[in-house]
Amino acid sequence: MRAPRETWGSSMQAIIRFHDDPLFCDDGSTEIALRIWLSSAGAASTQVMRMLRENPESAAVRIYGTNISATAPALMACDVAEVEPYRVNDHVYAEFALDFCRRHGIDVLIPPRRLDALAGRAEEFARAGTRLMCAPPAAVNVLTSKSRTYEAARAAGIPVPEWRVVRDADQLRTAVEELGRPGESLCIKPAGEYSAFGFRIFDDGPLRLRDLLEAPRPLVSVTAVADALKRAADEEEKVPSFIVMPYLEGPEVSVDTLSAPGGRLLAAVPRAKDGRYRLLLDDPEATGIARAVVEHFGLAYLANVQLRRLRGALVLLEANPRPSAGVYQTAFSGLNLPWAAVRLLVHGDPGELPPPRLGGRIAVTETAAEVHPAVTAPAAHGS
Repeated sequence: MRAPRETWGSSMQAIIRFHDDPLFCDDGSTEIALRIWLSSAGAASTQVMRMLRENPESAAVRIYGTNISATAPALMACDVAEVEPYRVNDHVYAEFALDFCRRHGIDVLIPPRRLDALAGRAEEFARAGTRLMCAPPAAVNVLTSKSRTYEAARAAGIPVPEWRVVRDADQLRTAVEELGRPGESLCIKPAGEYSAFGFRIFDDGPLRLRDLLEAPRPLVSVTAVADALKRAADEEEKVPSFIVMPYLEGPEVSVDTLSAPGGRLLAAVPRAKDGRYRLLLDDPEATGIARAVVEHFGLAYLANVQLRRLRGALVLLEANPRPSAGVYQTAFSGLNLPWAAVRLLVHGDPGELPPPRLGGRIAVTETAAEVHPAVTAPAAHGS
């Protein structure tokens, strides 16, 4: 038996165990629990926790979660919770993650964010006894930029929309002139990974009464954006790159994928939104594009490919080298993708993967659940 690790106080001694230490079950028996850390745990992570706990092998798991906010609801659903550092550089975040894994004896780390800080350090995590569920660094580097994603996908023959990268008012106006087509709208969004936060649809038309009576849309005029870019330049403010492209209307097709290291697709579940409903699509075209993306970029474990239609044909909207927030919805296909990914990472095979049940419709509703506070671990010094 190895000597105990130093803990962060007496309250921690009850929760820090070794990889080979058993957890006591309700009936008094013991079994080894797999320690899984969901970093940057958001609200949808609670559903993933349920899938991991209710895995088809009835394997014992212990869920660790972190968030930048100590009051994040997802942390209440964890067995052990901790606050993670906010707005720190990649090196500081990676050091926090390595320290967390060492202190808690983490077996598997599933990060939905900060992949650029972690992807190149898989060997360091392995030396700490942790398997990192992450795509290769090269894929992360490309896919965390929408412009690089489109460039690489187009070169590989994967259908993508037309786009332009802009950083100033003149480039914006040129892009709008070049891409504008009668009867179609354009949109703008940051070229980085989480572009939905800055997404806007261009609309230079006058405000109509019906606009005030319908649900609000993220509309903005070309002039307003050009003025904002010029003002930022005049004030020497750092301006990120933006993408201007056709606004792809219609339902988004989101394909959740499971793949082996190297990009071999093992399972794919296409989903589409219809209000409060989600459609599990039997769509060979969407699956084929997702397969091409996964294979070309060498994606591993869980990833998500988002598609929309442009003039009737599916095109790549974005590809994420991480699990989607809605991956839990794939449970209704008969697959447990999060657990299959963990098994693939730990054992080298995903276990039994039955053909997904596609063609069904599920409702997404809000639920409330009473939760018991997780054991909150003190953050590491200096984080």
